[in-house]
Amino acid sequence: MADSLNANSLGIVESVIMGIAGTAPAYSIEITTSTIIGTAGTLSPASILACGLIMFGIAFAFIHLNRAMANAGTSFAWVTHVFGPALGFLAGWALLVLCCVFMVSAMIPAANATLLIVRPDLMNDVHYVTLIAAAWLTFVSAVVVKGIKLTSYVQVAMTLVEGVILLVIIVMAFVTFPHAPVHPFSWHWFSPFAFTPAGFASGALVAIFFYYGWDVTMNLSEETRDPSRTPGRAAFWSMVFLMVFFLVFIVITLLGLTEAEIQHYNTNIIFAIAEKVLGKTWGYIAIVAVLLSTVGTVETQMLQFTRTLFAKGRAGALHHRYSRLHPRWQTPHIAIFFIWVAGLVLLFVSSYLPTINVILQDSITAIGFQICFYLGLTGLACAWFFRRSLGDGVLPALTRVLWPAASGLFMFFIALYSIPTFDWVTNLVGMGGIAIGAIPLFLNRKKIWKVAAAG
Repeated sequence: MADSLNANSLGIVESVIMGIAGTAPAYSIEITTSTIIGTAGTLSPASILACGLIMFGIAFAFIHLNRAMANAGTSFAWVTHVFGPALGFLAGWALLVLCCVFMVSAMIPAANATLLIVRPDLMNDVHYVTLIAAAWLTFVSAVVVKGIKLTSYVQVAMTLVEGVILLVIIVMAFVTFPHAPVHPFSWHWFSPFAFTPAGFASGALVAIFFYYGWDVTMNLSEETRDPSRTPGRAAFWSMVFLMVFFLVFIVITLLGLTEAEIQHYNTNIIFAIAEKVLGKTWGYIAIVAVLLSTVGTVETQMLQFTRTLFAKGRAGALHHRYSRLHPRWQTPHIAIFFIWVAGLVLLFVSSYLPTINVILQDSITAIGFQICFYLGLTGLACAWFFRRSLGDGVLPALTRVLWPAASGLFMFFIALYSIPTFDWVTNLVGMGGIAIGAIPLFLNRKKIWKVAAAG
């Protein structure tokens, strides 16, 4: 059996693309644009900008913690080191749970897009959607288990095609929409001071979901050249690109689509924009971009899940079987098999919910809560670990302590603020998914604390 992941496999370009693909630009725009505009209206760009700056605080936490102790387990390993094995276990557990839930919220749009291209009459049939989603999940699992190099090649190819399509749509939208805008452009759209506290908080959880996924670059640190620095640089430039991209697309949507069109197209916003500026054929080409983006983000989610599970198994926090690597491909094949099976089970269970939209809405909201939990803990862990940097100058104090701490606290505030607004299904998936981690933590407590004490 191989005893280490395939080191020195990824360079800076591949890492940046992994970070961008992890957030799934086209998928995020498609799924959440109508929701955030419905919540924040013309202040949606301000919400995206403000939450992007908050997420930068978390990015700095990941960058500095990874530089200090690169580990495929990221939040699990770092929070364990700083705050102890219980919180560390739950931070890693939250990531594992949300990755499982994400299989429902991402694979269903992928299947929907596939059917829209080949059999539009079947795209709202839950059973056909579930079968196509299962096929996509199987394909992604097969790619990931074959090794990080093949995975990166597939990811680069998909992201480049997606990027070219989106670039054409963006350019043509800016050529077309400003001449007769639905909403005349205003710099007021970007002002976070225009929000009421309640209005900002209600849109923040959705805005945070836009940015989730860039941290896969850190999960791949043990497979990246210069593991203490390259993943951090990749995360930083991924965040810069994503903030600009999301702001641009939200502005395009406000310029070109009415509120009625936004709500009508709902999870087909890019299709609507492409069709409006380039015709129906390009509408379907836009669907290809969304499909590639969705499959790409499922691939990165699987990487995050399996590397976290691998790190937990290696550290003794879960059964050591999950740390076993394939002798040829050097991938955690048992962990990959586990997430494939878990994803299939969740997909088929979800097919019994009444509509596809219910599945999507419940999943996205629950994921937002879990994102806030593990990212918030990581931000606070960074601030505490580097607390002595407060005396090292303005920049170290800001990027290692103050900004990560403020971002971490904001994550917890948004999660707690949103709980009363959740329905029982979302609360069950969101909070219950994390709380159930107490069971394996309790059952494995002696080994976990023994390993933590030895470390």
